Amino acid sequence: MAKLYFRYGAMGSSKTANALMVHYNYIERGLKALLLKPKLENRDGESIIKSRIGLEHECRFVEDFIEDIGTKWSRAREFDAIVVDEAQFLTEEQVDWFSEVVDLAGIPVICYGLRTDFMSKVFPGSKRLLEIADKIEEVKTVCWCGRKATNNARISGGKIVRSGDQVFMGGNESYTALCRMHFKLGFLSYEDEKKAEWD
Repeated sequence: MAKLYFRYGAMGSSKTANALMVHYNYIERGLKALLLKPKLENRDGESIIKSRIGLEHECRFVEDFIEDIGTKWSRAREFDAIVVDEAQFLTEEQVDWFSEVVDLAGIPVICYGLRTDFMSKVFPGSKRLLEIADKIEEVKTVCWCGRKATNNARISGGKIVRSGDQVFMGGNESYTALCRMHFKLGFLSYEDEKKAEWD
């Protein structure tokens, strides 16, 4: 039975690499998998999904695919699976649409994305996926201290940014994953922690 999956993790947890590997696994077995991302995600170009470790593959935009298929669910059946990267940028309506693909076309949809933003607030797409996904899995990574990283810290000038627009595109220069404690304290490194002990 097809399922709607939500695989979430903090920045740098290899979500995109995992999405690309899952897509490749389908292709390697002679199956047809579709790789998608929202139009908002354009850091690597319009039709590319690229991981931090250099894996990349051509993709389509979620919005274009939804427009092409509409409610003609049989047209989605040309694929054996759909893999969606940066799923936090989906709208609630798009998540619901993908659930229809699962339920009415019988196609598994595997979504990868962040759960929360740089203020620890849930993204709308992630919220809807947490509400209706059949299977929710965490893709784990670690903070600089070795604890599990759960927070996505936005950084500028060596400090954590605590306010601003929810969406700000950036990579390692703009974001880092931290455990909850170091996110709260604002420590980006061992040096920050040691300095605070002397203050």
